[in-house]
Amino acid sequence: MGFLMPVGVIAIRMSHREACGRRLKILFYVHSISQMLSVLLSTAGAVMSIKNFNNSFDNHHQRIGVGLYGMVWLQALIGFLRPRRGSKGRGLWFFVHWITGTAVSLLGIVNVYTGLQAYHQKTSRRIHIWTIVFTTEVSFIIFFYLFQDKWDYIHKQGVILEPLRPTHQVISPGEKQKGSTTESC
Repeated sequence: MGFLMPVGVIAIRMSHREACGRRLKILFYVHSISQMLSVLLSTAGAVMSIKNFNNSFDNHHQRIGVGLYGMVWLQALIGFLRPRRGSKGRGLWFFVHWITGTAVSLLGIVNVYTGLQAYHQKTSRRIHIWTIVFTTEVSFIIFFYLFQDKWDYIHKQGVILEPLRPTHQVISPGEKQKGSTTESC
C-alpha cells in the first residue's frame, strides 16, 4: 500500500498532460493495475493480521487500519463505477474518487507511522531506520507529485516565444550614420 498506491496516483496524474491515446491508455492501466494489486495485498495483509495477531483494537494502528481498509474497498468500488467522460455524473464521481483517494493516501501514511510505533512498543525493536526509509519515500513521492505541475513551466523558462523589441530607443545624431550599418538586438 505504501508503494503501489503512490505509483498509481503518480501514473494517473501524469496522464493529465498526455495527448497520445496509446500513452494515455498505458498510464491508465498502470494506475488501475497498481491500485488493484494494492487492494489485494492490503486484503491479504488484513487477513494475516486477523489470523495471526491480537486484534483487541486497543491501539491507533489497528483502529485506523479498520477504517482505512473500508475506505480502500470503497475507493475500489468507486473506481469500478466510473461513468463515461462527458456524462452527467462524471464531475461528482471524479470529486468523490479524488477526495476518497486523498483520504486513503493520507490515512495510509499516518497508519504506517502508527504501525511502526505499535511494532516498537510490542517488540522493543528499533524502528529508526524504517522511519527514515518511509519518510524518504513519502518525501520523494510528494516532491515528484508536486514537480509534475511545474515540469512544463520549467521547460518554457528557456524558450523565447517572441523576440524582444525595444519600445523606446534614443539615438544621438552621430550614431544615426553608424546605426544604419549595425543591427539592433
